[in-house]
Amino acid sequence: MRIALDPQMLRTVPLLELPDVVAGMGYEWIELSPREDFIPFFKHPRVDTATVRAFRSKLSDAGVGVTSLLPVMRWSGPGEVERQAAVRYWRRAIEICVELGVDTMNSEFNGRPEAPELAEAMFWRSMEELLPVFEREGVKLALEPHPDDFIELGLPSLDMIRGIDSPCVSFLYCMPHTFHQGDDAPGIIANAGELLTHVHVADSMDHRASDGLRYITNPPGNTTRVHQHMELGRGDVDADEAFAALAGIGFDGVLTTCVFGWDDQARESGTRMLDAIRGLVGKHFPAGTLPDADAAGPDAGTSRPNFPQTPLPDDTAP
Repeated sequence: MRIALDPQMLRTVPLLELPDVVAGMGYEWIELSPREDFIPFFKHPRVDTATVRAFRSKLSDAGVGVTSLLPVMRWSGPGEVERQAAVRYWRRAIEICVELGVDTMNSEFNGRPEAPELAEAMFWRSMEELLPVFEREGVKLALEPHPDDFIELGLPSLDMIRGIDSPCVSFLYCMPHTFHQGDDAPGIIANAGELLTHVHVADSMDHRASDGLRYITNPPGNTTRVHQHMELGRGDVDADEAFAALAGIGFDGVLTTCVFGWDDQARESGTRMLDAIRGLVGKHFPAGTLPDADAAGPDAGTSRPNFPQTPLPDDTAP
């Protein structure tokens, strides 16, 4: 099992400085979510090959690996122009993933919930074009339902992933989306079983609480989706319940600290979350599930599947 950091709150840290900052917080892994200077939301990637190679070298120097890249594109519409553009952007993002030496990408279904049949048709068209690319390049894809996607619920998203029927496509459970995807972490996690490869770890308040008046948005009855990505213990998500369910299926994937909205506490928050996740793993999983961080020396990551070990194209192999 690996614990990664989503460095969204560190997005103003220059890309080539990010590995040292993450290592200084105690993390050995990054899940690289959208950045304006790398792969932005809904746009063509901005990073060039030279920067990707420089970033890979900085990661290696810092002893930090990348578990996954997380592009978010409009591959389910709302229109065909947007869909075709998203497929082009995805192709370039996959090239970057391969150049970086990473074997996994995470993403969302996207699309519009008020037109789910159209969005699903566009999603399948995009998958028909992209799935052969993922399989040819040896890149795995973990999908999550997201509030305001054409699929928001956990169990229907698992049905969709099973319908894709590819060994390279799996399920990502996002804890702060608990109250939008069915409020049944144990049931969704148990149903996922081996399909569950990645978990986003954060807290959120239950927007349905107090007769729906936890949050008041106007006009009344609008379809706004409200959730947060807070530190564990600040909201209503039952982290013990979720981690017990993960232990129950023998989960051995990636746990990503996924806290947003507190940029002024980015480093302190990341460190607190790392401790909290380790504590939950220690409480619910068998001893020895995580490596002893204190005993891990500078070469502890040489067996990591995604760790950038292979020489860069301009390196001289020993």
